[in-house]
Amino acid sequence: MNCGLCLHYLRAENKCPGCYTGRKVNGKPIKCGRRLCQERKGDFCFECGKFPCDSLKRLDKRYRERYGMSEIENLEYIKEHGLKKFLAKEQKKWQCPKCGGIICCHTSLCFNCQLKELKRKKKKYRRNEK
Repeated sequence: MNCGLCLHYLRAENKCPGCYTGRKVNGKPIKCGRRLCQERKGDFCFECGKFPCDSLKRLDKRYRERYGMSEIENLEYIKEHGLKKFLAKEQKKWQCPKCGGIICCHTSLCFNCQLKELKRKKKKYRRNEK
């Protein structure tokens, strides 16, 4: 996943520093199952002999259905073209046409020009959850 598109990475408060910060964040272990996978030997899941594993397939299915993106396709692109080209492609794909900011893959809202709408949606969602 491109951390730069993630709601948890983009938010201002309690911001996730991303998966490549080490095994602990603020003294607490990173909880990402894929990042801490004992089977993987390199930085990317495609470096594993079990790629794509059942865990990654479940994540990929959820992201395809909810957010219109594929974790497996992203990893295959990185494997074939490299991380630098992947990030350049992502920048173009997720750039806000209005202001040039970053559109969050989880909310489909720009974290620059649509921040008020994002905050309103978040409050509405929380009320419905009570």
